[in-house]
Amino acid sequence: MPSTHLSLHYHLVFSTKKRHPFISREWQERLHAYLGGIVRDMGGVPECVGGIEDHVHLLIGLKATHRLCDVLRDIKVSSSKWVHETISQREFAWQDGYGAFTVSENRREAVKLYILNQEAHHRTRTFQDEYLAFLWQADVEFDERYLW
Repeated sequence: MPSTHLSLHYHLVFSTKKRHPFISREWQERLHAYLGGIVRDMGGVPECVGGIEDHVHLLIGLKATHRLCDVLRDIKVSSSKWVHETISQREFAWQDGYGAFTVSENRREAVKLYILNQEAHHRTRTFQDEYLAFLWQADVEFDERYLW
């Protein structure tokens, strides 16, 4: 084949340190916009960013040259620095781990809607229940002792 064609979309999920409700409604939208800007600056496509006070979801498109672990590291480092310097919340931190799930083209709109409706969704379901459901649905092996 003389050329390369890609459709690499990822649903990323990560939480604040110890799932502390650091992310205030007052600056939540600014953080989400900043997260999208980080992805854009890396050459990725931020398709949707959302979340609540203790975690975020991103739907992003990446190139084949992106290394997922590097993308997540850069997103977390840069956004933590932004929160420390811009919001003046020195205690803010992200958990070390993350969830990353591939998204097929025919599921992208459903994932976007899911991300945009996080606040309503979490009125009836905890982050822990939500994350476990993602792992089970994707058939990801895990040891619950190391999830939280």
